[in-house]
Amino acid sequence: DGDVEDTQWSYSAEARFGPGGFTDPDNNSTGGQYGIHKAWIAYQIEDGAKITVGKSQVPFAWKTANFWPGDMFLAGYGDQMDVGVKASQTFESGLHYDAALYLADDWSTSTDTMDDNGHWGSTATYRKVQTAVGNLSYALTDAHTLGVSAQAGGLQELVSGEGDISGDLQAAALYYLGQFGALSAKASVIATERNLPDEVADLTVENTRYAGELGYTHGKWFFYADLTYATPDTEGSDADTIRAFAPGLSYNYGPGWLYLEYLTQDGYIDRNGQALEGDFDALYATVDFYF
Repeated sequence: DGDVEDTQWSYSAEARFGPGGFTDPDNNSTGGQYGIHKAWIAYQIEDGAKITVGKSQVPFAWKTANFWPGDMFLAGYGDQMDVGVKASQTFESGLHYDAALYLADDWSTSTDTMDDNGHWGSTATYRKVQTAVGNLSYALTDAHTLGVSAQAGGLQELVSGEGDISGDLQAAALYYLGQFGALSAKASVIATERNLPDEVADLTVENTRYAGELGYTHGKWFFYADLTYATPDTEGSDADTIRAFAPGLSYNYGPGWLYLEYLTQDGYIDRNGQALEGDFDALYATVDFYF
């Protein structure tokens, strides 16, 4: 990350290597345990918007604080880094907007966006393309922010070799951000719909996601708890509402963070965005390092 001295330009890039990089060799652009998480350049227009080009954060509601448990049932709408162009601006009134167009969710025909991956098809089925995203938030006070996000785009089939954009996606989110000194809070409701390409399946996937997070900062320590629910609305689905909970803590030791986290869930979100049942519990201890 950095700014180009005496200019309006800035940049950010991050490459990851190894099995801890949250990438899938079967569906990424490299075919190995490495890839580019983000790579963008930006220009700040004087008294105007910041224009970002490259692989950058999709401006849709918020992402969770935890590390290994990931975005849980925000799945596909959390820590997404897609390839495209984005305009962002914050006004003195407290109003903020983002408007973006993403050509794809990764380089080449990859369907792997790294962190929050495995939720947008595969290299053998389909990928997300030509997605428009809008985000609008307003800081009611220094402590309270309300926001709304929406996105709509296409799903390109990768089955026939023709590459037709024969599916589509829509999603909308209403969210809240709170900051009370060392205490933070987040909440959101997300409605999703995905019409799969005909070459993949004759299926419309729908569900509603609910998410909340509480956090507390003490020096270099951060303590947090993430809770998400998903209600299946897909016709023919017999799954009940599923839940995932992840309490944890992190410590900023300088060049990276230490994490200790626990995850318990009774369901999951698959590559088609469906909410399905299945129990899973795990304890994670993690160290990361940036250079």
